[in-house]
Amino acid sequence: MVELQHQCLHHSAFLRVGLHRTVGFLLGLPMMVSYSHYRIRHLQHHRFLGTDQDSEFFGFDKRQELTPRSLLAGMFDYRRLASVAAQSWRSWRGTWRYENGQVSERIRRDSMSEYRLISLVAVLAGGLALAGFGPLVLQLWLLPWLLLSTPLHFLVELPEHLYCDDDTTDVLRNTRSISGSRFSTWFTNGNNLHVEHHAAMTVPINRLPERHGAVRQFAAHTDRSYWSFYRTVLGEVASASWRRRAPDRTW
Repeated sequence: MVELQHQCLHHSAFLRVGLHRTVGFLLGLPMMVSYSHYRIRHLQHHRFLGTDQDSEFFGFDKRQELTPRSLLAGMFDYRRLASVAAQSWRSWRGTWRYENGQVSERIRRDSMSEYRLISLVAVLAGGLALAGFGPLVLQLWLLPWLLLSTPLHFLVELPEHLYCDDDTTDVLRNTRSISGSRFSTWFTNGNNLHVEHHAAMTVPINRLPERHGAVRQFAAHTDRSYWSFYRTVLGEVASASWRRRAPDRTW
């Protein structure tokens, strides 16, 4: 649902522009993702990719060395929940401000409204748990969200720019595309074709495969499948782990 929300961020899902926020907010609600906040942060990611100002909504420092510990920490990173709670508190107080620059008053109001609704859903879930429906809340929402959706979303996003050139604004060098299968393309909602997306972010997702042949020819970082990419990642993780454990033979 968050991958579908991503398409709404770019206003390429519907012909009626107004539907993007309504549907996008509902799609992000199970993972407590504010559509308006995510949108402005994500569009800045597109604008500043390859510069020091780049900052994604779901943060993972791709420059750090990948180890088993950092990989697992990224997959099960729940620090964003504390951020959601803080953003919601500021929204109720009317003191919410965008942390990465200036935004219009309309976007600020929209973001605050969404965080207030998100917090109400959390309160409702708590009330249902207290009323004796705790196992349903746990099984239908919390466990799928925290133990399945969170790590899966991390694994979908990790290939986008990892091991790419982060010192250039050239999307043919700072972004990766994965050919993938029909299933992985559907499951990620075309997120595998990421060079194509960054090169033309307003193009509807279903039209991106038309550009993939050119990307395979000219892009610096492409993979045939997610399996091949993650074989590389696991190899790097294993190497990093071995280097850490190997005795220091320098004199």
